[in-house]
Amino acid sequence: MSYIFSIIISYLLGSIPFGLLVAKLFNKGDIRKVGSGNIGATNVMRVGGLRLAGLVWLLDMFKAVFAVLLGRYVGGDVFGVWCGFVAIIGHCFPIWLGFRGGKGVSALFGVLLAINPILFIVCGIEWLIVALTTGFSSAGALTVFCLMPVLGFFMGFGVGLGFLAISGLCAWRHRENILRLFSGKESKVVWKWKK
Repeated sequence: MSYIFSIIISYLLGSIPFGLLVAKLFNKGDIRKVGSGNIGATNVMRVGGLRLAGLVWLLDMFKAVFAVLLGRYVGGDVFGVWCGFVAIIGHCFPIWLGFRGGKGVSALFGVLLAINPILFIVCGIEWLIVALTTGFSSAGALTVFCLMPVLGFFMGFGVGLGFLAISGLCAWRHRENILRLFSGKESKVVWKWKK
């Protein structure tokens, strides 16, 4: 029962739509009606700048951290990774918003932070370098999706498999961004501290 309880809690944690809540709290309107319509940090930056986007990123990241810590307490590192995966499912498909949520990158980094801070730093630096040099947040994310499972398998088969599932889900959520990247139609991120 504790395993089932952990999975349910992880999904509900992931389902908290912090992007939507923060945008409304700071009088930026319904984030689903601007930009990409996504509730994640990148879309929040379009209406609230880096300051609000950073807040959303941290909140979305730490809901995954708590899910991993809960899973680890109940069943160890591997179960912790899978609880993190369930939290990302909740983030991407939140029950409160008709299963229309974010794309999972910030929550992915929460899983990395909870499992191994070194992997978090490595993937974070990689994402920053690619995103800042290319101007495409999705390009940085795509590189992380490729790197994360490789690093995970060095920690063990169970962790690697969980990381592969997380990367696969996030890559699928970014499928339109990936197609636009390869067709040269992806929009570059405008980095502004405040709007």
